[in-house]
Amino acid sequence: MSVTDPQPPAPDAPGDAAQEALRDRIAADSLTTRRDYLRIVATVSGGLAVGGVAVASGILHRHGDSEGAPEVKKIADRIERGESLAFRYPGEEDRAIAVRMEDGTLAGYSAVCTHLACAVLWRNDRGSEGELYCPCHEGIFDARTGEVTAGPPPRGLPKVILVEQVDGSVWAIGTARSGESALEGFCRQNGDDRPGCPGFGAGGPGRKATERSERT
Repeated sequence: MSVTDPQPPAPDAPGDAAQEALRDRIAADSLTTRRDYLRIVATVSGGLAVGGVAVASGILHRHGDSEGAPEVKKIADRIERGESLAFRYPGEEDRAIAVRMEDGTLAGYSAVCTHLACAVLWRNDRGSEGELYCPCHEGIFDARTGEVTAGPPPRGLPKVILVEQVDGSVWAIGTARSGESALEGFCRQNGDDRPGCPGFGAGGPGRKATERSERT
């Protein structure tokens, strides 16, 4: 018989029925796995979509939303030029980032992108002053102001108000909402009658309290 002639079917080997049943079971398990995978993907995708809408519409907690003054917190002994530091402020669930630009300017921001809440990173090798960057959807923020310079984020990053002591230590003393200056955030949280705020010495609550004290 040549190799080109039709070959007779091989006789059934012992256990063929069991092997066939096993193949059927594996195929069924694979189908179930694919269905489970698709269901998980759909659930996660839906969750991301809902989360994105919630972040954009302000339903979820936003960094700096609190009205009261947050606690003062030391975040570093020193931050050198060109360096960044990830920390938590004002709460342990609030991711934040501090950056020291090459000219010595110190700035702090929420490290949560205003698009879909991905982590924001510091890239000091981009541009003349570096940039704050969200790798999820290529969102870019100005390192000096926190405002959006590229990508899909709908608004700038909320600020963390930082002060530096004479010993070089860096402290977080408050937050400011997106679009709000550090001074506006500080005055909102600590009272408009504080030094540097619009109400200080101009008939604000602190001035009125002083006048009442003088009259008594």
